[in-house]
Amino acid sequence: MEKNFFSIEGGYPLRGEVEISGSKNGALALISAALLTSTPSILKNIPLVSDVLGLIELAKETGAEIEFIDEKTVKIFGGEKRKKDFSWALFEKMRASILLLPYLLKHFEDIKFPPPGGDKIGLRPIITHIDFLNQLGIKIKKEGYFYSIRKPKQFSSKKIILNEFSVTASEMAISFLSTIEKDFSLSTVATEPHVQDLCYFLQKAGAKIEGIGSHFLKIHGSKKLKGVEMTVSPDPIEAGTFLIAFAISKGKGEIKKVRISDLEYFLKKMNEIGVNFKTKKESILVYPSNRFWGTKIQSLPHPGFPTDLQPQTSVLLAISQGKSLIHEPLYENRFSHLHQLRKMGADIEVTDPHRAIIFGKKTLNPEKLDGSDIRSTASLILASLIPKGKSLVSGIDQLKRGFEDFDKKLNKLGARIKVVSS
Repeated sequence: MEKNFFSIEGGYPLRGEVEISGSKNGALALISAALLTSTPSILKNIPLVSDVLGLIELAKETGAEIEFIDEKTVKIFGGEKRKKDFSWALFEKMRASILLLPYLLKHFEDIKFPPPGGDKIGLRPIITHIDFLNQLGIKIKKEGYFYSIRKPKQFSSKKIILNEFSVTASEMAISFLSTIEKDFSLSTVATEPHVQDLCYFLQKAGAKIEGIGSHFLKIHGSKKLKGVEMTVSPDPIEAGTFLIAFAISKGKGEIKKVRISDLEYFLKKMNEIGVNFKTKKESILVYPSNRFWGTKIQSLPHPGFPTDLQPQTSVLLAISQGKSLIHEPLYENRFSHLHQLRKMGADIEVTDPHRAIIFGKKTLNPEKLDGSDIRSTASLILASLIPKGKSLVSGIDQLKRGFEDFDKKLNKLGARIKVVSS
């Protein structure tokens, strides 16, 4: 069976300007929320990645009316001809499919769905989502592989505590509670920037939300939310990835359309490692660095170090002087990229599923590498920019789930990447 790879000729410094696309995670949450409004909503700066396009296709199957006004702007309306039957195969492909539950629960007394999909980075059950629904009095049964849900006549709890700082569970809970005309308190809420953007969207639509940006919210919803026009914020993960790309290639350039406040802790760590950069109002200027130093990286919920930037940062630490410690408490399978970096000659000891020690060295060797998820594939492309010679990286379909035109953007900066078949 033929398989496609990125063929990457390394050893060329990146130079020039790159514009950051809209946030994938932000777009997914806003698209799902826009289905709840009683009049059409307009979302701008939509990233054209397969997860977002897949969610749009899935929403259309449930009766939603969604059309692109221009290349990056969509008009969204929940529609009048709603259906609770949809492609279970498509639902299974994306973790974000679970965000359609508020829309479906708003209009149907009972629904049935399979477990959602997503990256293979560890156990990601929907226990927190189910517990939230149970606290409201919503009955859920696991019938073999599938879940069935039935709404109660009245919602039972007004004080809800999420089991963990789950981003998708927080987004689902905030969206659904915003459709109910009662006072609710919601605690253990994730505070990621796109979760806050979701709150501002729903607030603008007519829900009352207090405590935005904290782990505790007070929500009073509305049965008739109005349409909202909003711009999807720039993707902080893409911005951080390009900063590392410039740094490891000994390049120089400007990363434009960045919301600096979303990256404060990450940028602090980059400064600690020795990356030479300067922030402006909405951009980052990157200059060649003299040397990089090892450090400790611990992935944590916002405002801590983003888990989605841990694999890319590991590449930088692999060519930094001294010893680095990577602690990934959030997911137990997020070290697949480290095993691939070892193939390139990186000196890495994976001590357990959540910890690894990286002993930095000057360079890596070209190799044939396997990308297993969105971020690991991006990190292996970055690693392949370092050594002179040709590397092959699989995982193209995975990368396209979360990065828009990643290889094309790198090529415009001077990288030499093309798609080849095995």
